[in-house]
Amino acid sequence: MCRNIKTLFNFEPPATDDEIRAASVQFVRKLSGFTKPSRANEAVFEQAVLDVAEIASHLLNSLVTNAPSRNREAEAAKARERNARRFA
Repeated sequence: MCRNIKTLFNFEPPATDDEIRAASVQFVRKLSGFTKPSRANEAVFEQAVLDVAEIASHLLNSLVTNAPSRNREAEAAKARERNARRFA
């Protein structure tokens, strides 16, 4: 899968519509192979992004967990630490 798609479930505050849309764009780009679709494919590409975002939003709103919500800043700090070790 695409490395740019981030986990959006079980965070406080919850994922925003913009975050869900960004993940949807990345997913559709990966599936289609287009970074930017041609004019002929632009409408169907955008519709696919909207459809994926709607389904993703439904999924995130339907999932349940007993685990405590994760903190965005703490997760970002862990990711920076992993990257520092990986690319140092």
